[in-house]
Amino acid sequence: MSEIFLDTETTGLSYKNGDKIVEIACVETDDLVPTGKVFHKLINPKREVPNEAYKVHGFSTDFLATKETFDKYAINFVEFIKGKKLIIHNASFDVGFLNNELSALNQYIIKKENVIDTLDLARAKFPGSSNSLDSLCRRFNVDLSRRTKHNALLDCELLREVYINLLDAKEPRLIFSNDQDRSEDILVDQRISKYNKTILKLTEAEVEKHKIFIKKEIPKNHY
Repeated sequence: MSEIFLDTETTGLSYKNGDKIVEIACVETDDLVPTGKVFHKLINPKREVPNEAYKVHGFSTDFLATKETFDKYAINFVEFIKGKKLIIHNASFDVGFLNNELSALNQYIIKKENVIDTLDLARAKFPGSSNSLDSLCRRFNVDLSRRTKHNALLDCELLREVYINLLDAKEPRLIFSNDQDRSEDILVDQRISKYNKTILKLTEAEVEKHKIFIKKEIPKNHY
């Protein structure tokens, strides 16, 4: 199953109070290696963006007013994520906003069993510590220099690196260009794994021959 790293930006902290999504980013990976498939949209919330939210993500009311509303992207969004494991930091926040929008359109609802919450993983691994995405990036030496504002697409990539560290996994680096390349790499791995595995046991006669050879061929002053 492919994974989707997902993040949103919003006009505020509670969809129950009328806050809306202003940005959605989804980055698809296969075994945590990016596939190159991305779903990224800026969204017109059809309401004013409070100054506090603007300071976080930098999207103004006037700027977002030129974008499409969520309903225009809903079907494509559902097609992109359906049947894939969603990896989200503080999932209850993002999923709450998304399901609020999707349910209003009678669309597919994101189910809890399809979501991995990296905040839960971090709290279990580092109880009592700050486990915000920024804090985890600093803990794992993930480069934050590009993050001048909260940006959903960038945060997906940062989250991928954090998730790999939370799993104590190695960074996946190889992307095979085609099946032939992959087959060749597998064959190389098999040859390497077999190399020098056989241990030869010398007979007593062979050991004696070796001792005689050493005495004949190597002068005493060589030692």
